[in-house]
Amino acid sequence: MSAKPSIAVLGGTGDLGSGLAKRWIAAGYSIVIGSRSAEKAQAFAKELGGNARGDDNVGAAKAADIVVLAVPFGSHEATLLEVKDAVQGKIVVDAAVPLVPPKVSVVQLPPEGSAAQIAQKLLGDGVKVVSAFHNVGATKLHAGGRADCDVLVFGNDKEARDLVITLAGEVATSGIDGGVLANSAAAEALTSVLIGINRRYKVPGAGIRITGLPAPAP
Repeated sequence: MSAKPSIAVLGGTGDLGSGLAKRWIAAGYSIVIGSRSAEKAQAFAKELGGNARGDDNVGAAKAADIVVLAVPFGSHEATLLEVKDAVQGKIVVDAAVPLVPPKVSVVQLPPEGSAAQIAQKLLGDGVKVVSAFHNVGATKLHAGGRADCDVLVFGNDKEARDLVITLAGEVATSGIDGGVLANSAAAEALTSVLIGINRRYKVPGAGIRITGLPAPAP
């Protein structure tokens, strides 16, 4: 893998996916925007500019070193099954949050434990699933510069986890090692808590900071 791996962002035309794509493009990464419609992805990639191009989900997943899943939970399983063959041997970063409308500010985790655990089960042992970016407000990503928050990163493979921690540090204050994939339930649940905080305090994107750690390198 090159010093800067290429990244496919499935759901890259949405708020979170496009925000991540913008920040990684600014940091010098090659980005493939994935969508159910190749034409939509290509048009959006042209808007983004930089080293970005678009394709359908399968084409984007095949083309990149790392595949980021930034789709709503309602599309989560279908998208995973769509790209399953294309992501074998790769790292898949799952940012899905199991929100259940209309009560999205109430924690409602799936019976499997978390969206990330669903992803690992569906994709199989040939894929290294890493879970991250649940608690980064899209508004912060679109504002320019690094988002003022930390990103918790979970995964059963330490090397894959460390790589995603580096990617998180490109878009936010720092990536924080949260341990094994099962721990992703904590960050996925926290999203509903933050949605409630946003509403009650009338803020656009509450985030989290982990205190007591050494300051990240500039």
